[in-house]
Amino acid sequence: MEMEQPQTKNWWERNWKWFVPVGCLSLCVLLVGFVALVMSLTFGMMKSSDVYKEALAKTRANHAVVDALGTPLKAGYMVSGSINISGPSGTAELAIPVSGPKGDGTVYLEARKSVGEWSFTKLVVKIEQTNQRIDLLDEKQT
Repeated sequence: MEMEQPQTKNWWERNWKWFVPVGCLSLCVLLVGFVALVMSLTFGMMKSSDVYKEALAKTRANHAVVDALGTPLKAGYMVSGSINISGPSGTAELAIPVSGPKGDGTVYLEARKSVGEWSFTKLVVKIEQTNQRIDLLDEKQT
């Protein structure tokens, strides 16, 4: 009488119990990494724009904002809005979170670029704690 050899399992049958969860977890990590990369590139492009830098410079130079939020005034990471540039012209609408030792605020701006130069139509800082709005284009509030 011949003894039957036990049938050997293939790779999948031996390893599926660890491969499936590790594979799913790897896909999730890759997806989260991709989303983080896209967000980082988007925010990085907004933060490197001329209109963003100019708005922050005007915000940091305003005495009313410095009195309300303190120094140093730091820009937050989650900039929202849009910048559309086509050659020497464009538009921008942004909300830039800012914070200082005394509190938090948001810089709201609307700007147009014409002949390679940005001009603000609105540039306002809203102080979160007091809901005070400081118009940075108003010469009386500088």
